[in-house]
Amino acid sequence: MDSTLFLITFTGTSFLLGSLPFAVWIGRLTTGEDIRKYGDHNPGATNVLHTGSRGSFLLAMILDISKAALPVGLAYQQWEIQDWRIVPIALAPVAGHAFSPFLGGKGGKALATAFGVWIGLTIWTLSSISLALLVGWLQIIRPSGWALLLAFSCLALIILIWFPDPVFMAVLAGQALILLYKHRTDLQQRPCLRWRESQA
Repeated sequence: MDSTLFLITFTGTSFLLGSLPFAVWIGRLTTGEDIRKYGDHNPGATNVLHTGSRGSFLLAMILDISKAALPVGLAYQQWEIQDWRIVPIALAPVAGHAFSPFLGGKGGKALATAFGVWIGLTIWTLSSISLALLVGWLQIIRPSGWALLLAFSCLALIILIWFPDPVFMAVLAGQALILLYKHRTDLQQRPCLRWRESQA
């Protein structure tokens, strides 16, 4: 197969995998309800947890991570596509989740799927760092969109200093555009330090 055709086909496949709304489907199968009625009304795994089923939440979270980790890992680790061609492949499942055609373009916030991309690219290196940064900032500041923005900023510095790979920076930049757009409502609010809330 021609390399350009392969890239287009595999990117499309990655997008399709990413667009599969596992959380919505699992919610319907296990509770008979639409999880978008809960929490932030997004079709993500967190709202499966709001239905009261921890097992279903865990399954949805694993599938949302895996649908990105699998195609990206195959391309980067197995087939050694480690130049600029990995960028659209890596961004496709995140875009698929965020703008799922199965949900009329109204997908989830894509955090778990973005995490899966870093597993596919670096196994546990940058994926662990990104998770630690996000969890850390979520304990410090709210709303979550601001924590995400700060986590992205810190991860960019870490990549520049310790993993100076332009491919990784391109993937991070693309993820930031998608995820910050999905969190735009949060970013329109004034950030607040959580420790100040506890003192109020």
